[in-house]
Amino acid sequence: MMNGSKLLEGFVPDRDATVVTRILDAGGRILGKSVCEDLCFSGNSCTSSTGPVKNPHDPTRSAGGSSSGSGSLVARKVVDVAIGGDQGGSIRIPASWCGIVGLKPTCGLVPYTGIMPIEKTIDHAGPMARTVEDCAALLEVIAGYDDGNDPRQFPAVPHPPYSKLVNDGIKGKKIGILTEGFVDVEEDLARVVRQRALTLKEAGAEVSDVSLPIHMDGLAIWTPVAFEGTYQMMIKGNGHGYNWKGSYDLPLQEALAGAYNLRPFDCPLPVKIVMIFAEYMQRNYQNKFYGKAQNLVQHLTMEYNRILKDYDVIVMPTLPAKAFKLPSKGHSVYETLKLELDMIRNTAPFNATGHPALSVNAGLSEGLPCGMMIVGRMFDDLTVLQVARAVEKTFGDKP
Repeated sequence: MMNGSKLLEGFVPDRDATVVTRILDAGGRILGKSVCEDLCFSGNSCTSSTGPVKNPHDPTRSAGGSSSGSGSLVARKVVDVAIGGDQGGSIRIPASWCGIVGLKPTCGLVPYTGIMPIEKTIDHAGPMARTVEDCAALLEVIAGYDDGNDPRQFPAVPHPPYSKLVNDGIKGKKIGILTEGFVDVEEDLARVVRQRALTLKEAGAEVSDVSLPIHMDGLAIWTPVAFEGTYQMMIKGNGHGYNWKGSYDLPLQEALAGAYNLRPFDCPLPVKIVMIFAEYMQRNYQNKFYGKAQNLVQHLTMEYNRILKDYDVIVMPTLPAKAFKLPSKGHSVYETLKLELDMIRNTAPFNATGHPALSVNAGLSEGLPCGMMIVGRMFDDLTVLQVARAVEKTFGDKP
């Protein structure tokens, strides 16, 4: 298990992740481990120690990260389904740019046990597939309580038969097109997503615009949590940190501790920036801004919940742009960071709040996929899947 990084090269876990065990128990066949970005800290697909992952629609462009290999393998039909991790958009970014389906489930629905942690309050794992039906089938297998091993979960985790209900339709459902989700989005991408959302009226849904200004602050609220929290848990805490009950992966902790001590310069650029930023913040402001951000997460969550009382789901472009070009060695540090992290303004807020969020292809522009993100109520992942299935049906047999 490399987690995309030289730091973990040669490390072999002593047990399977819970999601892997559940897939095997359900009759699935594991073909292998897909490439991901270096320590899963890039939205591009250029940081893995084994080399860049190319977009299946244009090899000069990014496949999206950090679950870059999973997105590419599914899109290229090498595998039927895959698992991705998502702390700021890492399932939905490759799903959008590769033109597949990727669901970041409600926080705690799918156990994170045995998966490399980044920050406990934003860690998610979920299914990636070519179709919504396959996505629903995989979610049905991997979802559910893990007997206290994962502190992100609580015992009463709702778990309906997603695969049996995903085709129930969306007649009477209310769908809100989030105005702020279209700000500073490429015009052609925004047009494709809006037009696809409006076609859901033909399936019996009510579709209208809705505004929630605080969405524009969602990324800023997520940032201290992601940066300072990652530093404390993944770096200083060797992937696990302290102060939670559950299953600690001791071999992984030991492998990370040794790697950070022996070869810290092998950390990827985004993680080095996070380490410098978070250490500065801790020395000068202690955990003030982490705490303030977590307080604001509560307000952000309540605001999304407020509009989700009136709408069954809200929709918007998954990302502000079609697939980025892969960075070259000629790019400056600033340009490289923009290419690696400058696409998560719509995705990251829902890692902070924990709402289910799915990316489904809304169409093509200039030969590149345009992802639509569908966000639903807590633990109502089923409605999110049903709306995504309705989007698929607007294409006919094939998107």
